Amino acid sequence: MNIIFHEKTKTFHLYNDHISYIMTVLKNGQLGQLYFGKYVHDREDFSHLLELAPRPMSSCIFEGDKTFSMEHIKQEFPVYGTGDYRSPVVEILQNNGSRISDFQYKSYHVQGGKPELPGLPATYVEKEDEAKTLIIELLDEVTGVRVQLLYTIFKEGGILTKSIRYINEGKESVYLSRAMSLCLDLPDCDYHWLQLSGAWSKERHIKERKLEMGIQSVGSIRGNSSHEHNPFIVLKRPSATEHQGEVIGFSLVYSGNFLMQAEVDAHDNTRILAGIHPDTFEWKLGVQEAFQTPEAVMVYSDHGMNAMSQTFHRLYRHRLARGYWRDRVRPILINNWEATYFDFTEDKLVAIAQKAKECGVELFVLDDGWFGARSNDFVGLGDWTANRERLKNGITGLAEKIEQLGMKFGLWFEPEMVNMDSDLYRKHPDWILETPDRPKSHGRNQYVLDFSRNEVVECIYEMMAKILREAKVSYIKWDMNRSITQCYSAVLPADRQGEVFHRYILGMYSLYEKLTSEFPEVLFESCASGGGRFDPGMLYYAPQAWTSDDTDAVERLKIQYGTSLCYPLSSMGAHVSVVPNHQLYRMTPLHTRANVACFGTFGYELDLNQLSEEEIAEVKEQIAFMKEYRELLQFGTFYRLKSPFEGNETVWMVVSEDQKTAIVGWYRILNVVNGCFTRVALKGLNPDYCYRNSLAGTTHFGDELMHIGMVTSDATAGEVQKDEIPCTDYESRIYILKAVE
Repeated sequence: MNIIFHEKTKTFHLYNDHISYIMTVLKNGQLGQLYFGKYVHDREDFSHLLELAPRPMSSCIFEGDKTFSMEHIKQEFPVYGTGDYRSPVVEILQNNGSRISDFQYKSYHVQGGKPELPGLPATYVEKEDEAKTLIIELLDEVTGVRVQLLYTIFKEGGILTKSIRYINEGKESVYLSRAMSLCLDLPDCDYHWLQLSGAWSKERHIKERKLEMGIQSVGSIRGNSSHEHNPFIVLKRPSATEHQGEVIGFSLVYSGNFLMQAEVDAHDNTRILAGIHPDTFEWKLGVQEAFQTPEAVMVYSDHGMNAMSQTFHRLYRHRLARGYWRDRVRPILINNWEATYFDFTEDKLVAIAQKAKECGVELFVLDDGWFGARSNDFVGLGDWTANRERLKNGITGLAEKIEQLGMKFGLWFEPEMVNMDSDLYRKHPDWILETPDRPKSHGRNQYVLDFSRNEVVECIYEMMAKILREAKVSYIKWDMNRSITQCYSAVLPADRQGEVFHRYILGMYSLYEKLTSEFPEVLFESCASGGGRFDPGMLYYAPQAWTSDDTDAVERLKIQYGTSLCYPLSSMGAHVSVVPNHQLYRMTPLHTRANVACFGTFGYELDLNQLSEEEIAEVKEQIAFMKEYRELLQFGTFYRLKSPFEGNETVWMVVSEDQKTAIVGWYRILNVVNGCFTRVALKGLNPDYCYRNSLAGTTHFGDELMHIGMVTSDATAGEVQKDEIPCTDYESRIYILKAVE
């Protein structure tokens, strides 16, 4: 790991054993991008990578030099209006109406470790020798705006993080109307673009297409990262697969409006931009004020998609998630929502918890409906005090009863929202986001509190903290069930209304920071009507997230498979729910529901009292299995083997760090008749270890299992015999492989 500046050629080279990132100071003082990819040897002069040629119709900034056009130069910090007609990183509106700027190189310094980003989540290090950070200073002489470009290269893995800090050292205010976090100019467009997109209950499906000339992008202007698109994209070479080939992943550590964009120009150069979405953003930068952009993370792999994902998993699991629960296995929980919805009493909840304890569940979670006058979606949000008609002993009394059973107690909040029919709204009707003289738009009969205001955040904090101080609450499910509309703050002046979306997210982060600091051993799980805010920014505060409201095992295969492109299994809330499933009314076997959910943070979303004795016995076996193997399932090395987006079967697996234990999940959607013999090539095993397959009762060397494959044929291969175990639709199996000593 090193960062070198060659003074003679004014070239920067950041590198470790995996990657090199090379840039240079151009002759006009701006920064040029030369290379990002697999590690190459350092040399003083990489100027041959800056290819210049005269091109017709180009705008050139040096008189008499037709080769130096910013339109055709790969850049680090492209700006608007100086001959480059591609999308810029920054756009600054000045008091004279101009949006032109010229940021020229001034200085640099290198420091060990990685600085924090004020008020924002970001990756971090625990020891200074884990990473190095390069800070490059640029200055626009006319406005006096100084820019710090922050680059951190980690010692391990093909990881580079980037963010930008703006400081106004001029004599008058300016307005940032665009402030992206990352620009990467690549010398060709021979890539496929992958994104994670969908909607409520079908989040993070993999979409792939070839890069073409023009602009393609994903983003959100909903106020949250959204169910529709995730702040994560991949560029992969057309020949790249899960396990071979060149891949670059881009991830934005942010939970609000975002844009991730690829622009291919007429000469096949590709520009990647990532950051806060400019369509809903304008930030007044007063004299001596600073603005910090969110962090963008780039991961390079020349061993395919799976290696890229594993790098993201390790980074986000250990150097983005923080605190007490970061490295601890997660408790097996039961959530009452799909068991009771709003129809519950204290006695009914205790009965559900008693049965769950009997089965081995460790945490009981009380979902929506416990507070204020809450009996339906129309009332009570914002009044975070116990409803004594339902909970005669309040949250403190219920929590004590759950603890007496030998379980931990968890509680649902939706702190960013309010119903009009609530004491909070009646007292503070101006605390919601709404535009003057315009109709208000509700979502789920609720409105969004103005978290850009400190007094609103502080009020919610005090209500939540009071409960956590008084009751034995070990887990918080933090929900957010609607996006932002009519985004306007009653307290900000007109020239700062473009800041509200971002200030809202900063307010939400600050509430998380206050609560996690005061209650460090409480496990927070983020939720946004399921997966509407499943992003790296949230993982910084809540090490796990509710992956989707869709608990159907078949749909979850696609959701969890797509999510795994960037996010570790330890971050994925995954539960066994009742059948018929409450989202699609599908009937799936109990063992398949568990076999999907165990590749995540495991739990149940039903009333176990409603199950048969045979089903309860099966649940007890599932919980015993999860307790034995959850450390491996949540923190092992994950491999995707067969995609649910490509066929009838899905296969994935996790391998222990010492390669002595592996667990393979195999799933088939529809049954087949007189089918083929099947096998699957495994990954990550030690080729010299002999593994016992607990399901088949056979032993095989690791090289056989990886190169020849593990046989998965069953009764569908041929004619089913009377004495064979019948197969059904939605079948699944778990294979445990252990090295024979």
